[in-house]
Parts: sequence; C-alpha cells; structure tokens
Amino acid sequence: MKLTSKLLATGALALGALAATAPATAQVQGNIATANVSRAIIGTNALQTAYNQIGTTYAPQIEQRQAKQQQLTTLLQPFDANGNGQLDDAELPAVQSSTSFAQIQTLEGEIGALNNQVNAARLYAVEQILAQYPAALTEVTTQQNIVVVFQPDTLQFAAQGTDITGQVTTALNTRVPSVGIVPPAEWRPARESASIFQEIQQTLLAAQLQQARQNAAQQQQQPTTQAPVGR
Repeated sequence: MKLTSKLLATGALALGALAATAPATAQVQGNIATANVSRAIIGTNALQTAYNQIGTTYAPQIEQRQAKQQQLTTLLQPFDANGNGQLDDAELPAVQSSTSFAQIQTLEGEIGALNNQVNAARLYAVEQILAQYPAALTEVTTQQNIVVVFQPDTLQFAAQGTDITGQVTTALNTRVPSVGIVPPAEWRPARESASIFQEIQQTLLAAQLQQARQNAAQQQQQPTTQAPVGR
C-alpha cells in the first residue's frame, strides 16, 4: 500500500509491428521504417487539447482527489516505520488493526473512483485518435513507398531517418483535429485502447520525472550570489 496514489501499471503495447508477408527467398521491394503508436498519439494537437480541457472540465474531481490523497497520506504516515514512503508487508498488520482502517479503506475507494472518472475521459480521447491510426499510417507508408513498419524497440539498429512517427502524427492531426472528452454512458474502452493509454501515461510520467530532475540539477548548478557588504 503506497502513501501516494498508485501509478498505472505498465501495459504491453497491443498494436504489434506491421510486417509484409513474403517468401523467405523474396527480396523486399520498398522501404522499411519504424513508428511508435503512443508517441504518435501524444504528439497530436487533439490529444494535447483534450488533456487541457479535461484539466478544466474535471477540475472538481481532480481537486477532490488531491484533498483525499492528502488525508490518506496523513493517516498512513504514522505506520511508515522505516520512512521509505510506502507501507511494507511488515507494516500492513498495524494498519489493518488500527481504528482508522475503515476510514483508510473508504478514502482509497473514493480516490479510485475519482481517478477512474478523470482517466475515463483521457482514455476516451485516446481511443478516438487511435481509431484513425491505421489510416494515418497507411497514408504515410503509401506516400513514402514503405512496405514494413516496426516498433522502434523491436530493432537492434535503425538508421537516422527511418522513424516516421512524426509524419504519422501530422497525418493524425489532419484526420482527427479534435475529440470529445465526455464518454457516453454506455461506452466501454477497447482492450487495445486501454493498453495504448497506459503506454501514453507511462511516457508522460517519465517525461515529467526527467524534467523535474533536469530542473533540480540546473538549480544546483546555479552559483549563489552573495549580497555586497557595505562599508
């Protein structure tokens, strides 16, 4: 049980590498490229606008979640005996036998429900863009005479210029200029959409952590300016 809200588990990318089927002795007539599905979607104007709109539309849920998370952290803090920021297996029995355990469970349920509302809106936006990904990829590969497209992480080496993720993003911008952020009541996400959404959230989180580390390093490198001493 962590003191902070749980991160989405890493999802395996559901859309596999696209490969043309040919006899083993045949020679491929065309170019080979790489494209990253999640990065292509992250770069779209539609997703960036949708995430900004969600931050405004779902602001009450986000604020409630933050407040309840702070309450939960405060309740769990006394049980973190080793001060590592999370509750280990040896520390859980004390939580479960405490008088505040029922309140802790209630808060966790409320935080989960609020997270689900916000993430459902994000996932709905992702799914609408993902639906146009095959057509956008086909458009780019046709224009550039590309016959095989791999996920970048499936290759040991790729020459500069083989990645077409940016071109796919451009095609998606044309095909999906905007998306909705309020899922219909009967809507249920497809498994592929959920996997891509998890990849996107992991990528965004990694970028945020990297930016935070860079900012901290820059602050440490800045020299301390000593005020002049008057006579």
